Amino acid sequence: QAHLVESGGGLVQAGDSLRLSCAAAGRTFNTYVIGWFRQAPGKEREFVATINWSGGSTYYADSVKGRFTISRDNAKNTVYLQMNSLKPEDTAVYSCAANVRAASVLTTHHSAYDYWGQGTRVTVSS
Repeated sequence: QAHLVESGGGLVQAGDSLRLSCAAAGRTFNTYVIGWFRQAPGKEREFVATINWSGGSTYYADSVKGRFTISRDNAKNTVYLQMNSLKPEDTAVYSCAANVRAASVLTTHHSAYDYWGQGTRVTVSS
């Protein structure tokens, strides 16, 4: 079982940066694929980025590629999402999720992920 807690959201202006954190409890954190998803008001949940157990493999949505970077520190049981050049359309609640059945298979669909955090809100003003 994994318990995930996100932090780092806030209100920023377009062009600014934020770093989100996803802290996990559990000794087997370093065996999980972790994904970031977001949901804007009135829209469906959207895949953002995912990372394998070691951090050696990552995958991004086209909408964030080149601007966002996902990374992990297994010693700290934490996954990060560095978000640069933020745009108003990045405004959403961002959630991290753990796929405890996979260490290296990166998936973009939310149904593949077993445990979710409560989310952290990111608002980007123009």
